[in-house]
Amino acid sequence: MVSYVMLSSVRRRVSARVPHPSKASRSSRAFNVHAFLNSTGLGRKVAKFRRGENIFSQGDPSKNVLFIREGGAKLTVVNAAGKEAVVAILGPGDFVGEGCLAGQSICMATATAITPTIVLVIEKDEMIRVLHGEHEFSDRFIAYMLARNIRVEEDLIDQLFNSSEKRLARALLLLARYGEQGRPEKMLPRVSQEMLAEMIGTTRPRINFFMNKFRKLGFIEYGGRLRGLQINKSLLGVVLKA
Repeated sequence: MVSYVMLSSVRRRVSARVPHPSKASRSSRAFNVHAFLNSTGLGRKVAKFRRGENIFSQGDPSKNVLFIREGGAKLTVVNAAGKEAVVAILGPGDFVGEGCLAGQSICMATATAITPTIVLVIEKDEMIRVLHGEHEFSDRFIAYMLARNIRVEEDLIDQLFNSSEKRLARALLLLARYGEQGRPEKMLPRVSQEMLAEMIGTTRPRINFFMNKFRKLGFIEYGGRLRGLQINKSLLGVVLKA
């Protein structure tokens, strides 16, 4: 979970390592966040990953922040007994690997591409520089971190208090990015039932049962000529049901 303590730590490390730019240099040019995240340059490069390929692994050195341009990734954690859990599903516009900014020396999870994925790899020093020097970018990044912190808290509440049926419906809507800015994705790439079971903490047969139920009710569509999983807005009714 990304905490307010972590965000404060990032602020302190940024201030300690990067000198303040002069007012003249800030006013001499306009920083374009979209252009920065959609181009390469000093300290940042593009990397492409096939479906099922690890973007980074648990225990790897933590030295870059990644911005997902296209595709998506799942974050998994394996405990000492070898049990694996899916802790997050990320998509276009999401950052990952930000732990290096708060002093994490190794990656605490494994990020695996769930579709063909393109990421912008931003080196730690470059990320610190732009966070300090470009307030527009800093504001966007901190707002994203806070929103993700809220999401983690909501996931915990969902896991503790909601039924597996409702958790599955919410997970599918989140994968489709309903409720976020911009147009939601109605058609998702094929998502395995095993991965959905890991996400919501239940068994594959239960996932299969509820997926068939949702399809019969018209909440989702898959199979036949469809190349993916279609999520219909009516699935919200399952989440909102008391």
